[in-house]
Amino acid sequence: MTDVSAAQDTRPQMALLAQYLKDASFESPNTPASLAPGEPSPQIEVTVDIQAKPMGENRYEVALRTTATAKRGDRTAFVAEVVYAGFFELRNFPMEHRQAICLTECPRLIFPFARRVIADMTRDGGFPPLLIDPIDFTTMYQQQLAAAEAQASQPPATA
Repeated sequence: MTDVSAAQDTRPQMALLAQYLKDASFESPNTPASLAPGEPSPQIEVTVDIQAKPMGENRYEVALRTTATAKRGDRTAFVAEVVYAGFFELRNFPMEHRQAICLTECPRLIFPFARRVIADMTRDGGFPPLLIDPIDFTTMYQQQLAAAEAQASQPPATA
């Protein structure tokens, strides 16, 4: 008979210990004009930023900052910003893989909750709920790595 628990202790494991709304802001500087009937649909830009911070051995806080800006012409209809975070424990992962996990898998788990907060905020602000499309965090991470590698391979600028 083998000790199954001893074998499981060496497998990589990720646990979401807590998730929470860290910061939220909604601004609608041009209401009520921006809510008037017949106004054209706003152009909406969504930006996403991920920060991972070590919080002790094997533990990380991963914060997903999502900002949605809606404009009608040159007037801002609304700006919604949410910082939604998770407190994760990563056990038995090699150190060289932890950054990738923190910037891909961790935000993938908390994104639906940040998305819901933004949808609620925009709805409560008098606009239709903004349902942000799912995000491919792996592709986003790979693009950041490629950009960093390209910048590192550039010769230094001379004055």
